[in-house]
Formats: sequence, structure tokens, C-alpha cells
Amino acid sequence: MKVLVVGLNHKTADIDVREKLAFNGPKLEDGLLRIKRLPEVKEAVVLSTCNRVEMYANVKDTQKAVESIKAFISGFHGIDRGALDKALYIYDNADAVRHVFRVASSLDSMVVGEPQILGQMKDAFEFALEKKATGVLLNRLMKKAISVAKRVRTETRIAENAVSISFAAVELAKKIFTNLSEKSFMLLGAGEMAELAAKHLMSSGVKEVIIANRTYDRGCELAKEFNGRAIKYEDFLYEMIRTDIVICSTGAPTYVLMKGQMHRVMKERRHRPVFIIDISLPRNIDPEINNLDNVYLYDIDDLQGVVDSNILERKKEADKAEKIIDEEIETFLKWQSSLDSVPTIVALRDMAEEIKEEELERLINKLPDLGEKEKKAIEYMATAIVNKLIHPPTIALKEGCEDKDILVETIRRLYGINGEAKTEK
Repeated sequence: MKVLVVGLNHKTADIDVREKLAFNGPKLEDGLLRIKRLPEVKEAVVLSTCNRVEMYANVKDTQKAVESIKAFISGFHGIDRGALDKALYIYDNADAVRHVFRVASSLDSMVVGEPQILGQMKDAFEFALEKKATGVLLNRLMKKAISVAKRVRTETRIAENAVSISFAAVELAKKIFTNLSEKSFMLLGAGEMAELAAKHLMSSGVKEVIIANRTYDRGCELAKEFNGRAIKYEDFLYEMIRTDIVICSTGAPTYVLMKGQMHRVMKERRHRPVFIIDISLPRNIDPEINNLDNVYLYDIDDLQGVVDSNILERKKEADKAEKIIDEEIETFLKWQSSLDSVPTIVALRDMAEEIKEEELERLINKLPDLGEKEKKAIEYMATAIVNKLIHPPTIALKEGCEDKDILVETIRRLYGINGEAKTEK
């Protein structure tokens, strides 16, 4: 029983190829069940997201399974085999387990530490469970991957540092204002990055949202989207008197807010702190405003500096996560190794039990005058002898070792175990 991963991601295939190979809608169920029916595949899970398409499988012969799965993907999606081979990566057993754990922990994501992939992996596993495409090995692998990802998030700070401009803006706002739910927010202009920052702010608790856009109708549309209110663009200075957070992205070629204007706003605000983020290029806010007391002005370069610093921090945390994964891989591989020994352990126990029963029956037939007490004592002694005799080989089979296949074959030959073991009850 070996774990196999066949897949591609944003590092190995561009979006055109990923789109062609995606298992979405009805394709997911059809594809999963057809992979599961391949003779070389015992269990299967399909993970399909915008950045990756991966198949996890339990196989006996890795090489045959890889060829079979590649042929299936090529035919199913109608893609040239040569183009497919260039995009795919293959991992088996220990490398496959490591890859699955890294994916779940978002160490293989485009943005390291992002939380979405774990939810997507859970959904893929639950779907495979529902379709009865998994068994003992993949069930354990997927549950372990999910628990490893949770451990990584608990024991490292991999997801704590913002690595996007828009999210970095929100993180800075949280440092200036302890409770964002009590603060008001103005979106000055409607650039894409500013809108994204606005969404992050709302998810962080900001409730009062004001939209000031040169095109009033567009401002009204955004106000509906953010459950806020639109104002005329020329009124934004007046609104700033009672606004705590401003994100500016107007697209204007010059400054729309000068130091003198902001000085008057601050007098009206009685110098209560205000946080201004200028995401515009060229800048729309006079940099001199940053010299005013209680005004915190950040431009896109400031935010990029925060992001770059946070990326370095995430890399440090990723190193800690890799060590956690190393520990968890060792635990999983020991358990997996024990699975290969189970049929031999069961067969050895069944053989020993059969010999014990035969010899007990022969002895009792020769001694018909034995009482029940004596019979039980003899049976107890026979069971103890059998258990002590099969204990050493059982322990050896359960323990992981490099030559497990040789050990299994040796024990089967020594004890004359042939054929399949009986099913455990």
C-alpha cells in the first residue's frame, strides 16, 4: 500500500492548462469515480482549485498507477500527453505524504500561510468519503494532513503577518485603533486595491462606511455593496472631520488633499487620530500631511515595505512548520508500514490458535477423567505459551524498518504461512 500524488499547480502550469485540467461541476464526481475504478488504484481523492489539480491515490505498483492515471487525465480532459507530462509532478510514498502535509499547511501555496487551501482540502476529502472512494490509508492520510495543518497554525505564526497590500493596510489600522468596530471609514475613489482594502476593513468590524467618488452613481453602487452611504466627491473634506480611516485611490494626476486642508480638518477633529492610506499612483495625498500631529499617512511604498518584512517573517515561520511536518511524516510512515504487516500478523495468530486448539483437543481426548478446573488450567497454560511464542515476531512486524518486505517474507516462510490471512473480526 503506497501513497501516490499526481498533480500540477501554479508553479508547473499556467492558468490555461490549469483551466483545461480542472475537475469542476459534474466533472469532479465523474473523474473521481473513474480514477477509483482504475485497476491500479485502490483509493482516490481529487483536489481541484484555481491554483492546483491533484490526485491522491492508494496504489500497489507506483509505475503502473502513474501511467494509468496519466492516460486517464489525457483522455478525460482531451489534452495532449506531451503537454500533460511537462506540467505534472509525481510524488510517491514518503515524498507524497510530505507534499500532502505541505499543501494542507499552505506551505505550497502561492501565498504561504493563506487559510483557504485547508478548507478546500477538507471539502475534497469529504466529497471522496461521500462517494466511497477512500479507505483505510487515504482516510488516515487526509485526517492527519488536516491535523498537521492545524498544528502548524497553532505552533507557528505563519498566518499572522499580512502579505498583500490591501490586508497590510488593515493590519496597520488595527495597530493604530484598538477597536475598529467603533471607527468610521471613507473610501476616497474606487480603485480595485482600495475596494479590496475596504472589504478587509469591513470583515474586521468597521460598520460605518462612506463612499466619495468622482462619479456619484458609481459611489452609490459601492455604497450598496458595502452597506454604507455615498456622498458627493466635493464634500469629502467635510466628512473627514468625523472619519477615522481614509483609503484614497482616485486616479487623479495631482494631490487631492494638501497639508493646509488637513491642518484645518484636524483642528475641527480636535486632533483625534486619523489613519490615511494613499494607494494611488501617482500619489493623491500630500506627503507633508504626515508631519501633522496624530495623522498617520502611509503610501503604497510604505505598505510594500510592511508586506516585504512580513514575507520574511512568514518564511521564518515556514521553516518551523517544515520541522513539524518532518515529525508528523515519521509518525504516519510508521503507521503505514504496520499496515503491510497486518495480514501476516493475523495469519500468524490464526495459525498459532489453530495449533493450540488441535493439541488441546488431542490432550483432553487422551485424559477423559480431567475435571473442568484442570481443563481450564491446561487451556490457560497453552494460551500463555502461544502468546509468548508469537509475541517477538508480532512486535518485529509492527515496528518500522527498511527491510520490512524481507522480514514479512522470512516470517511467512519460517512459520509456513501461505495464502491470505483470515479477515479480522
